[in-house]
Amino acid sequence: MSIILSVTIALLVSTMLVWVLRPLAMRIGLVDSPGKRKQHVGHVPLVGGIAMFCGFMFAVLVLDLSLDSYRAFFACTALLVIVGILDDFHDLPPWVRFVAQIVAALIMTLWGGVVVRDLGALFGLDSVPLGMWAVPFTVFATVGAINAINMLDGVDGLAGGIAWIAFVLLGFVAFSGNLMADAQVLLILACVVSAFLGFNLRFPGRRHALVFMGDAGSMFLGFALVWFVVSLSQGENRAMTPVTALWILALPLIDAVSIFVRRLSGRRSPFAAARDHLHHILLRSGFSVNSAVGVILGLAATIGVLGMLGLYSGLAEYLLFYGFLLLFVIHLWVTASVSSSDKAARYNRKIDRAQEIKANAASSEP
Repeated sequence: MSIILSVTIALLVSTMLVWVLRPLAMRIGLVDSPGKRKQHVGHVPLVGGIAMFCGFMFAVLVLDLSLDSYRAFFACTALLVIVGILDDFHDLPPWVRFVAQIVAALIMTLWGGVVVRDLGALFGLDSVPLGMWAVPFTVFATVGAINAINMLDGVDGLAGGIAWIAFVLLGFVAFSGNLMADAQVLLILACVVSAFLGFNLRFPGRRHALVFMGDAGSMFLGFALVWFVVSLSQGENRAMTPVTALWILALPLIDAVSIFVRRLSGRRSPFAAARDHLHHILLRSGFSVNSAVGVILGLAATIGVLGMLGLYSGLAEYLLFYGFLLLFVIHLWVTASVSSSDKAARYNRKIDRAQEIKANAASSEP
């Protein structure tokens, strides 16, 4: 009965807070304004993350279970949400976000005990223990995954949709592994994201999002995904193999790594702002926002389900790992090819325009 009440509270509190905070955010300047890299319409309140976090906290406290094992989780998410709100207000230097993410990752590992100690049998029958590198690897992976989710937050409904799919899949994994506490918490997370998507997706008759999640939301959701991906894939009573986590988070991870590879190969900073994410490529190819989001979410759900089918069918971990690497190579090749075509098309348009101007100038001479 408590889970029904918690789910109801999660949906109602998140929805109510969005309605209450939207006008307040407009008055105090907690908004995302259009600019060179941000092409949305008007000033959009950055309150989605606050609403989701508060809705989650109210709902999880109603659950009839011990929350001692989640104390570190609550501390980390609160830290990231606070830093995210400050960043949404004042555009903090990037290093401040990175420091907050590293601190949260250290709290997760050293206090919460959620550590990647074993990568599983990625290359054969033997597992790959990390030993003394477990904590550094977990911190690095946590920061990378949080920023991979943040990179997706460029099109209405995309980051929230990816997170919702991952929470649902992880909830199923936890339920199948009889980890009922984790399953209930993941269900609540999926519910608060559902409430947010009700304001962030472009439904018929709505041409743009009513709210954004902001850095507070992207860091909250990114960290929550990392926490449960690690906790469910480690230890003697793990509910899934580590490689399954790669399939559940495949699209954000592959897209982020592909961008880093392309920028480094082009001798550009991997941290430089650019419009070379998968959703940007689809939009330039003629997809509408809803179509691009639908394609990406469909791919994310399909890849995640395939990974879980591999898990429950007993497919060897190294085969799943090689399959994941194949997905990465395909994504890298396709996006690089499309990006090259885009550059060639822009170059040809520039040449044609220059020739047209030259011809017009010549024809106007006496």
